[in-house]
Amino acid sequence: MDKLKILVVDDESRMRKLVRDFLVKSHYEVVEASDGEEALTIFFDKNDIDLVILDVMMPKMDGWQVCREIRAYSKVPIIMLTAKSDERDELLGFELGVDEYISKPFSPKILVARVEAVLRRTGQTASDMIVEAGGIRLDKQAHSVTVGEETIDLSYKEFELLAYFMENKGIALSREKILNSVWNYDYFGDARTIDTHVKKLRSKMGAKGELIKTIWGMGYKFEET
Repeated sequence: MDKLKILVVDDESRMRKLVRDFLVKSHYEVVEASDGEEALTIFFDKNDIDLVILDVMMPKMDGWQVCREIRAYSKVPIIMLTAKSDERDELLGFELGVDEYISKPFSPKILVARVEAVLRRTGQTASDMIVEAGGIRLDKQAHSVTVGEETIDLSYKEFELLAYFMENKGIALSREKILNSVWNYDYFGDARTIDTHVKKLRSKMGAKGELIKTIWGMGYKFEET
């Protein structure tokens, strides 16, 4: 099984090296970025980051903006690092969907412990990376979906939607619950965006698209036949 990949974002090279060294010793793969813009480029290009450690104060784009950009598309766990201990900063972090908040200076060993705790809490452990149901195999780490021997090319949201359906197979899911879980709690849209994505997803899945059942007046359910 491949190592979980962590993106460390900090404009101080010494801080990045310190964090990287401790994470590598704990058997994580580490990717580094020195500013917010570079972080977003790496995150969206690689599309296989399992957790982000993100400094608040950085040039070009600060940590808050990076967090907003990532949260618009992904629920990847985020740990924020800051030199400030202002309660307002901490509250803002949690409002933006930050999973953990650590003030500098900190113990690298404590940081690693927090990383492990967040990954356990969010289910991003190596054994949870593969989801199989109804003859479909979804690999979260590789961000790939296969039906039999065929690989299906899905957009990021289609992938997230299918993963959510498969992880909740047999459960009727309301459109509101799907919006809150896949598009995040702060998404300001309507249920039609779900219907559009489901239609595209079913089309790409071919015959397996029938596994996503419509619950009229409510939402959808993934059901193995």
